[in-house]
Amino acid sequence: MIKLPPPFGSHQRLRVGLLGGSFNPAHAAHREISLAALHRLRLDQVWWLVSPQNPLKSARGMAPLAQRLEGARRVSSHPRIIVTALEDRLSTRYTADTLNALRRHYPVMRFVWLMGADNLSQMRHWQDWRHIAALMPIAVLDRPGYSLKASSSLVAQALRPYRVAQSQAAALAARQAPAFVFLKTKLNPLSATAIRAKRKA
Repeated sequence: MIKLPPPFGSHQRLRVGLLGGSFNPAHAAHREISLAALHRLRLDQVWWLVSPQNPLKSARGMAPLAQRLEGARRVSSHPRIIVTALEDRLSTRYTADTLNALRRHYPVMRFVWLMGADNLSQMRHWQDWRHIAALMPIAVLDRPGYSLKASSSLVAQALRPYRVAQSQAAALAARQAPAFVFLKTKLNPLSATAIRAKRKA
């Protein structure tokens, strides 16, 4: 068992949403979908898993991990949104490995994997994505311009038999995986890519 400070404790029966990403940089849309997940899924906390380096993204232009963590803490600004470098602590790089490790370290917690619709569209490129879907429930939160593409994606089609109605989203954390819900939320057009491009302009 790795030693982690509070609020991480293997004995706590929490309902926790996991939002992974580079957070390069973190922005208001990350916070908004986290708050939506806390409310709609009846979660106790949302953990931001700030990745040391996304395997599908170039290291070029990637800010140092410490800088991204600091920015994420400023943006999150909520007692129930916990910014972490757990992947760095766990020495994992792929989401499937990270989620396996978290399940081992926190066996009594109820985890839900959170993702924007933009990520669902390209999840088929993730390593062991089918294992991720079998490991814990997934909540997909709407993102501008991606709803139709995400709904018709290979992963969405594969998970269609396990789709949960939005009206039942509050019980998602208690469901046996695979389970999948698509949540319509307030649409914020912000993206890390656009923010970086604006900074360079």
